[in-house]
Amino acid sequence: MARISIVDLEVFYRVGVPDAERAQPQRLLLSVEMEADFSAAATSDAIADTIDYFAVSQRLMKFGAGREWKLIEKLAADIADAILAEFKPQAVLVEVKKFILPHTRHVAVSLTRSR
Repeated sequence: MARISIVDLEVFYRVGVPDAERAQPQRLLLSVEMEADFSAAATSDAIADTIDYFAVSQRLMKFGAGREWKLIEKLAADIADAILAEFKPQAVLVEVKKFILPHTRHVAVSLTRSR
């Protein structure tokens, strides 16, 4: 197995428990690690034999359009499920960083899902 990582992709989604917090999209950073067998890509040098990380990043940039979440735990699970369904890695790890608590750099939730 090999891993493709997208680290700290900046997105703006509506997320938060109080309605007021979800009123405007807020800045989040997403990190995604996708595990798959990339041996065919290493031989062929063809994008068709791997996971197109640009396509994944573009999907994540649009993922929040018209949606909202109360919990970043649910958001992370929804992202993981979407990546597994659309891009077919063997496993995916998703981390969501949120900048809401004073005196902290961020709060984060991460989870791993497998097929």
